[in-house]
Formats: sequence, structure tokens, C-alpha cells
Amino acid sequence: MAHAAANHGHDAHDHDHHDQESLKTFGFWLFLITDVILFGTLFATYIVLRGNTNAGPTPEELFQMPGIIAETFILLTSSFTSGIAVLAMHRGNKQQLIGWLAVTALLGAAFIALEVTEFVHMVHEGATISTSAFLSAFFTLVGTHGLHVSLGLVWMIGLMLQLRKRGITPVTKRKVENLSLYWHFLDVVWIFVLTVVYLMGVM
Repeated sequence: MAHAAANHGHDAHDHDHHDQESLKTFGFWLFLITDVILFGTLFATYIVLRGNTNAGPTPEELFQMPGIIAETFILLTSSFTSGIAVLAMHRGNKQQLIGWLAVTALLGAAFIALEVTEFVHMVHEGATISTSAFLSAFFTLVGTHGLHVSLGLVWMIGLMLQLRKRGITPVTKRKVENLSLYWHFLDVVWIFVLTVVYLMGVM
């Protein structure tokens, strides 16, 4: 009888834990939806303001496409490596999971380094956030995406430390899956940035 009661208590605990994880995943989806609204607003603002250069530098004069193409290639590759990390997790291979997350983090850091280099170059050319409405909208949109990637990197490093300490548990599993989803989302946003900001800007 006591054994059955203990089992029932254990099942109830597992069920509660599963519900908590589901609730946290739902919360993460809500966060992503608010992010979609945020980026939608920033894209709309950029599209309205991109022609207002205030006689300052235009997109054609500022954008250096080889660097942008490199950034795109790096970020798309990092999305692929984050997918491989999730596959390693489903196989229960902790070392491979951490290894592929580390590769993803390095690629993300390289992306940020290129973006910072691009911004510094633009500022040296006299193109700052206060130069024109176009540049205010540009720096806000692209900078917000870059900030999201930076936050993703901090999250990824923290998660790698947690995985090393605790291994693959239901909690770390959820976190890896949410992180991978977030990373793919940032990839999709970047494709829109590439198209709407850069490609349309130089055409």
C-alpha cells in the first residue's frame, strides 16, 4: 500500500514537472510572438523612412555587400550547427551537444564582430544614428537584431555550463529546444533584413 502511494506521489510529481515545462515553453512562444510584432514594427518604420536621407549618405554609398554576404553565410551556418546540436541531444550525446553549441556560439560571435565592424566603418564615413531618418531606422532595426543575437550568445554560454554540470535533463532539453528555435527565428529575421534593407538598398 505504502509502495503504491509512493508511486502515485512520484507520478503526480512527474506530471506537475511536465506541466511546468509545458507552461515555460508556452511562455517562450509568447515571447517570440511579441518579438515578431517588435520586428514587424521596426521593418515598417524602416520602409517608411528609408528614402529620408537628409542629403546624407544613401544605402548604395554605405552598404558593403561582400561583408553582408559573409555575415549571412555565417549566420545561416550557425543555424545549421544549432540543428545538429539538437540532433545530438536527442541521441543523448552530451559531449556532441556541447561541442555543436560551442561551434554555433563561435559563429554567432563572428557575425556580431562583422556587424560591429560594419557599424564602425559607417560612423567613420559620417553616417551616425542622428545623421538622417533613414540611418536612425537602419541602426535601430539592424542593431536590435544584433542585440538579440548577443543575448542568444549569453544564453547559449550559460546553457553549455548547465549541460556540463547537470547533463541532459527534461529542463536542459527544453532550454536547448527553445534556444534552437530562437536562433532559427533570428535567422529568418536576418533574411528579411538582407532583403528589405541591404538588397533593396543597393538596387
